[in-house]
Amino acid sequence: MTRRLELPVTAELAGTRVDTLLKKHLGLSGTVVRRVKWLPDGIWVDGERVNTRFCPREGQVLSVRLSDPERRSGIVPAPGPLNIVYEDQDLLVLNKAPGVPVHPGPGHFSDTIGNFLLHYYDQTGVEDDFHPVHRLDRGTSGLLAVAKHPHAQEVLKNQLHTDQFRREYLAVCVGIPEPRTGVVDAPLGPKPDSLVEQMVRPDGKPARTGYRLVQTHGDFSLLHLVLDTGRTHQIRVHMAHLGHPLVGDFLYGTEDPRLISRPALHSWRLSLVHPVTRKALSFTAPLPQDMARLLACPPGDI
Repeated sequence: MTRRLELPVTAELAGTRVDTLLKKHLGLSGTVVRRVKWLPDGIWVDGERVNTRFCPREGQVLSVRLSDPERRSGIVPAPGPLNIVYEDQDLLVLNKAPGVPVHPGPGHFSDTIGNFLLHYYDQTGVEDDFHPVHRLDRGTSGLLAVAKHPHAQEVLKNQLHTDQFRREYLAVCVGIPEPRTGVVDAPLGPKPDSLVEQMVRPDGKPARTGYRLVQTHGDFSLLHLVLDTGRTHQIRVHMAHLGHPLVGDFLYGTEDPRLISRPALHSWRLSLVHPVTRKALSFTAPLPQDMARLLACPPGDI
């Protein structure tokens, strides 16, 4: 399946150059236009290939290809489970299982969301590559937005860290934070002599995490968290900085496989503006079983 966008040329648009119509009326960036204009089926008017200087007449239809003509990521398709919460021609929202990496990397060549998604595309006839919009740590579960083509990816990435793209998390931490509602505003940067760890440091990048206590159970607290920024390990470092690391956090707290095999962090709600239709979308994913056990409540009850 090839994804195309169409624009009927009205009297008001007649005589306008194709590149202007693509950018101002279909919202494509200069980068996307430059990518597609060389393709045989990249830009059409009434089914015939045209260049970006062409000026269509009233009643004609401008059409542009959005789907990838070839995969450049180098990711190898491989079968694997995908929990698809939402899908259309432009994006997917997945409920990622804990322990599954998003991108291939050392030790994870064929067991990532990228591998599974490209295999799914092959099985369903989708002509697209892997275009993630944001990241989740391997141990983090929950909602992840993935664009199906470069235009959708670019639009959604431009929404990151704005009110249009809102990420809300649930986490189980050790102890009860005081105050019970607050904002951690502490810059983050790499920890010296570590390849992966981050730390609060005055010369780090700005980082803000809002939190609110939802409930307690024994020595554990369930928190609702909202990110104003998206730094690596932001929630994990900020909660440890408060003295309340996430349960099971082997880097910034205490690892205890008897309780949970990963940091107790879940991407619970994701709200965004659709990259093509501009419709507001919002999704939630119930609290997974391993985190619910820490609170002695049925999964999905939160």
